[in-house]
Amino acid sequence: MAEAEPQHAFDLRIPHKGNETRWTVSISDEWDVLGPFPIHAREQHFLSPSFPIDLSRVVDLSLRYPSSYADGGSVGWTKATSSNGNLAVSFPDVRWDSLRRTEGWAALQHHSLLRTAIVIQPLLSGSTDETLSSPRLSVSMLQGSLFTITPSSPNLNFTPKWYAGNIYAMGASLPQAVSLPEPPSPTEPTVYHLFLSGDYEIRLFGDPKARGSDVPELQISYTVEIEHPREALTVQPTHHVVPDFVDGWAFGDAFGIGLRSVDGWWTVTDAKIHNEEFELPTPTALHDTSSLHDYQVLPLRPSRLAPTQTRIIPLRFTQKKPLCASELHLELSATSHTGVSLTIHVTLHVKQQTQWNSTRSSPIKATYFFAGSMPTGFLVTPPKEQKNGQLRTPLLALHGAGVDIFAQDFWPQALPRQQYSWIIMPIGRTSWGLDWHGPSAEDAWSTVDALFQILQGHHRWHPWRIANNSRVVLLGHSNGGQGTWYMASRHPDRVVAAVPAAAYIKSQAYIPLTLSRSAHYMDPSLRSILESSLTPDDNDLFISNLAGTPVLAVHGGDDENVPVWHTREAVSVFKTWYPDANITFKEDAGESHWYPTVFDNDEVQDFIRSAVKQANPADASSLHSASQFTLTVAVPRESGSLNGWRILQLRTPGRLGRLTVEVSSESVSVKTQNVAAFSIKWSTSFFDTFIIDDSEVNVDFAGEGTQLSFVYNSHRWQVLHSQNLLIQFSGRMYNIFATAGPLTIIIPNNSSSVQSAAARLAHDLDTYHKLDAEIVYAEAAVRQLTAGSLSQGNLILLGGASNTFTHRLLAAKHTVFSMNGEYIRIRGKPVDPTFATLFLHPHSTNPAGLVLISFTSNDSALERAMRLFPMRTGITLPDWIMVSDLTDSIGSGGVQAAGL
Repeated sequence: MAEAEPQHAFDLRIPHKGNETRWTVSISDEWDVLGPFPIHAREQHFLSPSFPIDLSRVVDLSLRYPSSYADGGSVGWTKATSSNGNLAVSFPDVRWDSLRRTEGWAALQHHSLLRTAIVIQPLLSGSTDETLSSPRLSVSMLQGSLFTITPSSPNLNFTPKWYAGNIYAMGASLPQAVSLPEPPSPTEPTVYHLFLSGDYEIRLFGDPKARGSDVPELQISYTVEIEHPREALTVQPTHHVVPDFVDGWAFGDAFGIGLRSVDGWWTVTDAKIHNEEFELPTPTALHDTSSLHDYQVLPLRPSRLAPTQTRIIPLRFTQKKPLCASELHLELSATSHTGVSLTIHVTLHVKQQTQWNSTRSSPIKATYFFAGSMPTGFLVTPPKEQKNGQLRTPLLALHGAGVDIFAQDFWPQALPRQQYSWIIMPIGRTSWGLDWHGPSAEDAWSTVDALFQILQGHHRWHPWRIANNSRVVLLGHSNGGQGTWYMASRHPDRVVAAVPAAAYIKSQAYIPLTLSRSAHYMDPSLRSILESSLTPDDNDLFISNLAGTPVLAVHGGDDENVPVWHTREAVSVFKTWYPDANITFKEDAGESHWYPTVFDNDEVQDFIRSAVKQANPADASSLHSASQFTLTVAVPRESGSLNGWRILQLRTPGRLGRLTVEVSSESVSVKTQNVAAFSIKWSTSFFDTFIIDDSEVNVDFAGEGTQLSFVYNSHRWQVLHSQNLLIQFSGRMYNIFATAGPLTIIIPNNSSSVQSAAARLAHDLDTYHKLDAEIVYAEAAVRQLTAGSLSQGNLILLGGASNTFTHRLLAAKHTVFSMNGEYIRIRGKPVDPTFATLFLHPHSTNPAGLVLISFTSNDSALERAMRLFPMRTGITLPDWIMVSDLTDSIGSGGVQAAGL
């Protein structure tokens, strides 16, 4: 028999007081806790967040559940108490030190289920007002992974909607807007339950030994409030993007305004500056146009906001003379879907700086439009001196995990100002991003190009210019050190030299995938397909690409976070590929993970000066001249060239492709592995005959620098004279984030569940990556496709057969997936309609674009699909995957099929 529901003590909070306040919310300080259960990193994205409980049934607090972490092999419910919205959960009875001795610190990763009660009641006790509309909650959950609110009584037809918490504790993350699962009583208190997936991630929360304990402790901060909006559109200052001004000139033309739709669909159509000192001449003085259009902000495009959605409205700023103001007052014009017009007033604070010189400079915040449309900031430190008008090689510096470069000044201070080189510090989309992979890496490279445009755009800065598409000295610390290995080995022709510090070699070695629940149930061959999606992140596999790249690897000898053996091993792999490699290992004895002199020392600075002195920032051939090298690629679109050679397509996606090249005075010899197409930048030192896989391939004369492509066709290699060969973009699902513009989420016209999913997805894209998304109904998207106005950014399709755009797309039969009535098929065979199926598909109008289709036929499958969107690194998602309801209990063991 189930135990009676416990009585809770309530801490009453009324966050807003005023005539419009009609409801109050209180949340109990007493929590029921079940756990711990072993998981490896990211496994909670497959498991049900309520594992091992089925929330459609009565929760029996007397039951015990299997867990290999507990003595006796099972765990039951315990209690925890929060205080002022802070909850600490630990399991001191687990012998963590024993687990750690056999499994390492990965054994500390675990899942727990947490539950408490929430009470909603009308403000006036005993009120009989039946017209009260159901309130919406604003929930903030720092360092909790996923949460949901359920009715107090279980319902077999109820499917919980799971919301992402701010597990990374990012500063610019907004609370979730949570609709109640059923309306509260207008006359008396109504009890709901808050369930929280408490997932201890060692990399995020740290080693408990750092606080003198063997016991990991989950520390969660939360607020639950009634949302009482006063406006339909609210300004979100945390999302504003504004550059610094240098002597009155904006260091970048990208401005962004954070705006949230509280209710309704709104489109921002116009913007203007409304400072009194900038007012246009009066009608009686129209002949005086000296101040006319001196300063302007223009929207890049109309920006549409769905209900509860927050977007950064992109504005382009132009000026004809210096701006001396400390504030900019803007007016934005918006129109609702019902035709209502609204004016939003925004005040932006402007930071003014004076022109840098040889003795004085502070970091400057610059801005640009990521993917041509998303306002993005980064920091730069100017060099001390001009270089006689010559182009200079910049330093590209990648911060560590969780570092907010705009709020924490230790990172710019740790990078000594250079004599002739700019120091560029990207954010990587957010302070965690995707570990400097995917859009984080794209952001880093884009900041280099953005600095070129900024310096090119103002004549006073011309003497300080860098080259277009400039090569860089790449350096980084911790996660940024890992990112340095990653970016240098994926784009070696853009890197003059590399300084990875305190870097882990790859995530699987940093946090081994031990004690996995899924491993007990999954066919090993299927598991290998899933894990192939992690291959592109394994830096050790791509160190061969650093042939000819000078590397100074730095690591503290007593690093308590990333063990020093990671760098030792990376150096060993490098020297195994190239015994004469130009790599130096600097192990700083006695130093921990972070120390202020990690880059600020003579050896590192001499290495950087030497690399900059030898390099031509505009020409990769000036340094990388290895005559024998191996180029390794996993996803061609994610990798650039080495010595002008680039792999364009693989024969078998998911497996590594390699080119081994030997250039001598007599021939060019090429050996390929799993390569279907590659290109070279022609050099006049080449001969007209190549030996490719022991066969001669004749090449017509080509001019210096000409791009030539080679394609394997009909069992032989051929020269392709067309330059329009598409670079392959298969290999893993998170390629959907490599978008040419805002993501467009297309939803059916008649599904509130899918609309809720789209809003949650847009929120997560903003939280994790600051990627912009527009939510569009399917019928409108079909009209845009017909009119030729469909977004060239990548698309995400939600829902199932009710999404008419999915029907339209699959009718073209560009993949193995098709539709027959209400059902989806793969190679003509019907897929179980209870499965959640996710797969990549070519874009309708952009040959380089992608579509991610999430095909589900019910709400529970939709929730499983939502957990699988690859918001974080380490989620094993290849190009397509099908999961059943078994994933709720056995994780990725419930994957029914997957492929590339």
